[in-house]
Amino acid sequence: MSPEILGLVSLAALFIGIFIGFPISFTLLFLGLVFGYVGFGQTVFYLMVLQTFIVMREPLLAAVPLFLFMGYILEQAGLMDRLFTGFRLMLASVKGSLYIAVLTTATLFAAATGIVGASVTILGVMAAPIMRRSGYDPRLSAGSIAAGGTLGMLIPPSIMLVVMGPVVGVPITELFAAAVLPGILLASLYTIYAVARCYLRPELGPALPEEERAASAFEILRELVIGIIPLAVLILAVLGSILAGLATPTDAAAMGAMGAFLLALAYRRLTWEKMQQAVYRTIVTSSMILLLVAASNFYGAVFARLGTATMIAETLLAIDLPPTVLLVMILGLIFLLGWPLEWVPIVLIVIPILLPAVAKLGIDLVWFCTLVAVCLQTAWLSPPVALSAYYIKGVVPSWDLRDIYLGMLQFMAIQVIGLLIVLFFPQIALWLPELLFRTG
Repeated sequence: MSPEILGLVSLAALFIGIFIGFPISFTLLFLGLVFGYVGFGQTVFYLMVLQTFIVMREPLLAAVPLFLFMGYILEQAGLMDRLFTGFRLMLASVKGSLYIAVLTTATLFAAATGIVGASVTILGVMAAPIMRRSGYDPRLSAGSIAAGGTLGMLIPPSIMLVVMGPVVGVPITELFAAAVLPGILLASLYTIYAVARCYLRPELGPALPEEERAASAFEILRELVIGIIPLAVLILAVLGSILAGLATPTDAAAMGAMGAFLLALAYRRLTWEKMQQAVYRTIVTSSMILLLVAASNFYGAVFARLGTATMIAETLLAIDLPPTVLLVMILGLIFLLGWPLEWVPIVLIVIPILLPAVAKLGIDLVWFCTLVAVCLQTAWLSPPVALSAYYIKGVVPSWDLRDIYLGMLQFMAIQVIGLLIVLFFPQIALWLPELLFRTG
């Protein structure tokens, strides 16, 4: 058996193991060792040590636990609740105000944490009760919560982009800059759709009743000053320092974590138990991600040494289709894989396999990474596997799962439109990186 075919067999074994339910990290390590030893002998052990040390010495990956800690602190301290309350009171007299409040809160909070499951869950807990009391449509409500929660996958400081940068070999700063306008575009499309539906059919999202509104303009101003501005300043300081080149992503993540901690203390919402929970969840999640990065880096090195990645790239290029058609095929494959798989194995296993073909097509890698992020975000809204539906059902059991799915499908269609816009107008993703990092 040739080394290239051996690599294909290992890839098939990998996906079978993942679908059966074996832990991805240990499956990667085991298959890398077995097929590497069969393919090129004892060199595989030296390769494993080398690739592990390469990951351990990567300073950019230190941003992962810091950004996670920032997000978990903000979540545990209940600052998202203050944010939602502020927007809800400000927009109470507008039709569909709760949809706007949910999506605006989700957009701003996505810039503070890239944790999709936490965002969807908290939005459901906060918004669903008042949406039900105000007579809002369950389908549109569930769809707006799910769509808003998934923005954390794209909008910086997305953990997925932090991991994707070293994997693809592009600066995280450029990925962050590239994701800003597509993230704003998608949030705007969601909001426009929800508000337009409410103006065409007011019963879907009526203005809030008097008992749900602020008692005075002072209460609205108070929530604006206390609930919205401090968090917005923290987010702008973190992202602004990265995009302006004043701090590395790791340094900015450390500043953001400290800022979130001080903000939670100032609000008097952080107890010792919540602090412990935030630290514990940060350790668990970051350990899982970084172990996966090390294991996939080793497996990818074995896969490349066997020559299978080159063979796949040459096969795709031999099809002799236009680059745009091949790119659409690649995005379609990633979208389909996003149904049964989390973003981690796709970014760490699938993307490196497809990367040689993408590079030989002359596709800008920053633009490609942005398209992948939007595509994976779309997969989170795709029934029947979409995890966001089960997060919502878990916190709002009174909503029928069928209604949740139908609501998510509406926003998935909007998401596909957004993906096509970014695909056919690359400057939406590339304008800001070119302005900040590629000029002069």
